[in-house]
Amino acid sequence: MKHDIPNLPEMPRYVINPGERFAGKGTFLVSTLLGSCVATCLWDPVAEVAGMNHFLLANRRYSRDMPVGATEAGRYGVHAMELLINDMIHLGAEKKRIRAKAFGGGAVLERVSNDSFSAVGDVNGRFVREYLVTEGIPLDSADLGGTKGRVIRFRTDTYAVYRRFIVKTATERIERKELGFWKKTIEDHTKEDEGSSKIFLFDR
Repeated sequence: MKHDIPNLPEMPRYVINPGERFAGKGTFLVSTLLGSCVATCLWDPVAEVAGMNHFLLANRRYSRDMPVGATEAGRYGVHAMELLINDMIHLGAEKKRIRAKAFGGGAVLERVSNDSFSAVGDVNGRFVREYLVTEGIPLDSADLGGTKGRVIRFRTDTYAVYRRFIVKTATERIERKELGFWKKTIEDHTKEDEGSSKIFLFDR
């Protein structure tokens, strides 16, 4: 992970929002803005296929005493990860070669919600780590937790991820956006409608 975002050469650029994902073969720059949400960057170096998702586990209450993947919210997270991996396999990746970097999971959303839950960002970070261990996917780099929002840019051809923390006013805007997404996801989390999310899938 690189902490500064440099001037990068011209290449196709895509921005993903909460609930969206990207998969592509070749050279792309994929960006997202994170608070309590988590983004996982996946890469198959042999097939030159990469992907990134952006999701937020949604539940009214979390338990620190059980694996996140065993919860209803965790099953939603598993679904989000499996969709991205399947997109990459469709483009020629093999799961056994996939590697990961993970970002986000800040203690952001809990500051603006009156709902009865705790440590949303922490739970999202825990889920990503648990999922990757369970699936045998190496986690090469992680920047999870904290109290600040992050800009993440993922260069799919080199597996380079650039991270920049954002100022408080911008973090507050993320908080409000994620709170709306969190509440909406709770309302319809029983739906597994793949068409409800924006999907970018590219093969050069």
